[in-house]
Amino acid sequence: MLGIDRRAAHYAWTAALVLVLLYLVFILRTTLFVFILAVLFAYLLSPLVNLLDRFLPTRTRTPALTLAYIIFVGVAITLGMQIGSRVVDEATRLGKDLPADIEKWKTISPGTGILDQYKVEIIEKIQTEISTRASDVLSMAAQAGVKFLTVASSVIYIVIIPILAFFFLKDGRAIRQHILELVEDGPRRLLLDEVLADLDILLAHYMRALVILSLAAFTAYSVFFSIMGVPYAVLLGALGGILEFIPMLGPLTAGVAIVLVAALSGSHGVAVLIFLLAYRVFQDYILSPHLMGQGVELHPLLVLFGVFGGAEVAGIAGTFLSVPILALVRILYLRIRKARLTAHLAPTPTAEVTL
Repeated sequence: MLGIDRRAAHYAWTAALVLVLLYLVFILRTTLFVFILAVLFAYLLSPLVNLLDRFLPTRTRTPALTLAYIIFVGVAITLGMQIGSRVVDEATRLGKDLPADIEKWKTISPGTGILDQYKVEIIEKIQTEISTRASDVLSMAAQAGVKFLTVASSVIYIVIIPILAFFFLKDGRAIRQHILELVEDGPRRLLLDEVLADLDILLAHYMRALVILSLAAFTAYSVFFSIMGVPYAVLLGALGGILEFIPMLGPLTAGVAIVLVAALSGSHGVAVLIFLLAYRVFQDYILSPHLMGQGVELHPLLVLFGVFGGAEVAGIAGTFLSVPILALVRILYLRIRKARLTAHLAPTPTAEVTL
């Protein structure tokens, strides 16, 4: 009819719907990111909730959820009081001592060699960056009202994320069942069920692995730096632990900052560098593969591509979500490929021959 191919029209409508969906995702990217963080937070608390749910004689998960949240808030407040105050003190001390350390390092072993020239260039860049940041702070003073609103909105998100995670933990199984009911019984519903099961394993392994890797990095860095007498040991350990949540680029940034601070303070810069390299080998090739398990199985080149691509698309949020998104794409590809191979290899019914 009207010279329009029906199949081509179907493909055109599908492409148009995909474009509209991508546009909606772009418009709602902040809201979607908040919901994704809530889901990840729910996966982080789910082991504790499941453990408490086994021992509480109730028909609903609400008491277990409430007790889990009380325990989490108590642990967070305790760690904030014990570690957070020391991190703030060391950060304040670092801000005061850094200019003097730069001047002192600048006068060490003067010469005209290539290494000395590189050292002077590095120091000049550091001083320029510090002065630039100081001027930025002064220029932002006039925009204090806007900054206050931004911080207030961030605080609102911090409150909303645990609330959303509470509902995800409470009604997660019902939500999964409703999603399955959107598809009729058959191969497609079976495929969706398998994808959701793989996604559940992926997110559970990924979040638990990130938390354990972050705690391991914080503990190892803080203990080693304290033993070696490196100043700001807890601050540097906290920096390394927090940046573990950003794949590849986070640990690299933390390593450069730690070596730079250790070198400027004259505290065994070479020993710190050797320790960081040894720890990265242990974590990247032994600890991380063991913790990730079957949830995340991506080639390092693919991870690098996802990290840089996610940073260009959505900044830090894109970098943080790049690995689970790539792992989800891999799951979809493998499941669809398996379903097609199964359908292709399935025996075709033969017609009965009557005499």
